[in-house]
Amino acid sequence: MTAAFVHPTALVEDDVVLGEDTKVWDSVHVRHGARIGRSTILGEKTYVAYDVSIGSFCKLNASVYVCAEVTIEDFCMLSAHVVFTNDRFPRAGNRALTGLETSDPTDETCATRVCRGTTVGANATIGPGVTLGEFSMVGMGSVVTKSIPAHALVIGNPARRIGWVCTCGHPIDKSRPEAGVSADVACAACGRRFHVSPESATELVG
Repeated sequence: MTAAFVHPTALVEDDVVLGEDTKVWDSVHVRHGARIGRSTILGEKTYVAYDVSIGSFCKLNASVYVCAEVTIEDFCMLSAHVVFTNDRFPRAGNRALTGLETSDPTDETCATRVCRGTTVGANATIGPGVTLGEFSMVGMGSVVTKSIPAHALVIGNPARRIGWVCTCGHPIDKSRPEAGVSADVACAACGRRFHVSPESATELVG
């Protein structure tokens, strides 16, 4: 293992932890208190807010915006220009209209979690206070306004589920189950098997 690489044009503030083999590319800004795991890539012009936690083996492509109170688990991919949000009622001015509203987290700041293995497509926007379930996939340009389950494939604005995806990323057989029916199905790409119902997809182990 080797030490983290930080491009000369990147700005990494004090009290940031970078895991081994992690690469921070040009014009990235990582704010104080952020924790980045090992073998993770922060692509050019990406912004990571203070105290954000990003796991190991993640890929954040160019110009990803990760705001405060976001947690990204291991093996996640955030494509170019993905944007997170954390405030349902944003205003520039404070309630008394005597100055700017604070940029620090408050009791109204919403926490968002991107669970292990999730992929978020380019130009997607993730709304405040949602959870993206393990190995879910968000289509490019989508706007996610509510939490989505593990292995869900969602697209659109607002994002809606159109199917299920395997741990390997390929779609699980869309022809089954039919409405209201559960079934065991296999991924044609890698052979993993899943129990799929109208509400969930669970990988079968053993």
